[in-house]
Amino acid sequence: MDSLTWVVFDIMGTIAFAVSGAMVAIDKRMDVFGVIVLALLTAVGGGMVRDVLAGITPPVALCNITDFMLAILTALFISWGYTRWPISHRNLQRFLLLYNICDTIGLASFTITGMLTGLGREYGNPYVLPVLLGVITAVGGGVLRDVMARRMPVVLYKDIYATASLVGALVSCLLYPYIGILAASWLCFALVILLRAGALRYDWHLFHPRPGKRLGK
Repeated sequence: MDSLTWVVFDIMGTIAFAVSGAMVAIDKRMDVFGVIVLALLTAVGGGMVRDVLAGITPPVALCNITDFMLAILTALFISWGYTRWPISHRNLQRFLLLYNICDTIGLASFTITGMLTGLGREYGNPYVLPVLLGVITAVGGGVLRDVMARRMPVVLYKDIYATASLVGALVSCLLYPYIGILAASWLCFALVILLRAGALRYDWHLFHPRPGKRLGK
């Protein structure tokens, strides 16, 4: 596993997901402690689940204070910045845009760290573990965030979300033996970003089961 590549995407994902977690907490009118808790859960929760499943104990986040401090400082900065924004429709739209940008960057970055962790373990099938760890790392923190915020996890209903992580991780795992781990990582990042951006821009959705029409008698 390329340690420098892993660290770069880990920092990007931690900051981006800390922002999205803090913004959800602010939207739910939590105090600053709640903002920090949701930022931490979103930023390190998926990685901790990943590490436990990969047999890495204690999880990396508990051995290195960097991720915790990045998430806490980000939560405090977002809390301070929000109090400086005058309430207006335009600023609320910017708030939503910032949330979507950070959530998408976090999704892409943590897909890569999970995939790289799986590739470094070299257990069994060369695709199953890296792909699943990529998806779990990418969506795990968001699921914990949404449960704490008492809302349905977005991964269960939101347009193209976990699917973007799955596609990015799978394509990158298939191609990395031929293009190298660095190029595969950036390819994964680009794929996830493009799929999420397309879903947000063009309202792409997966199939939603709906009741069929009743047949006339």
